[in-house]
Amino acid sequence: MDLKKYIADVPNFPKEGILFRDITPLMLNGEAYAYAASKFIEFAKSKQATLVIGPEARGFIFGCPVATGLNIGFAPVRKPGKLPREAVSISYDLEYGSNELCLHADSVKKGDRVLIVDDLLATGGTVDATVKLIEKLGGEVVGIAFLIELADLKGREKLQGYDILALITY
Repeated sequence: MDLKKYIADVPNFPKEGILFRDITPLMLNGEAYAYAASKFIEFAKSKQATLVIGPEARGFIFGCPVATGLNIGFAPVRKPGKLPREAVSISYDLEYGSNELCLHADSVKKGDRVLIVDDLLATGGTVDATVKLIEKLGGEVVGIAFLIELADLKGREKLQGYDILALITY
């Protein structure tokens, strides 16, 4: 299935000069959405994943169907102040400024085989921070799956040594 047919290009969003890749048409098409989830599930099975983790918020959109399709757990990575129990956090640099991500401290157990699922690989900063949170808790990142990779932004360089699946590459 050609998933690019279900991605809408939105010029100059959220600001001038940016070409936004909108995934909502794919989500609105049950067949395309199920196909993408099935490809992530195949990847997770090949990696013998025991846990799926997705960064806020679009990582939830694709990570949850993968976890339920495999009958394994899902843990959300959130922004500060969004998790109600004890959490671990990590700060990371952006092009202009910094950001912080949090994960419940009991989400990952030593020896968990974790698949990270997100919608987009751009510069890799968010996923790199997610990897560090998982490893800090003793989990093993066995794969990272994206719907879209923007190859010109070189996010893979930040994730060297990890097995990456991208269903669409621009």
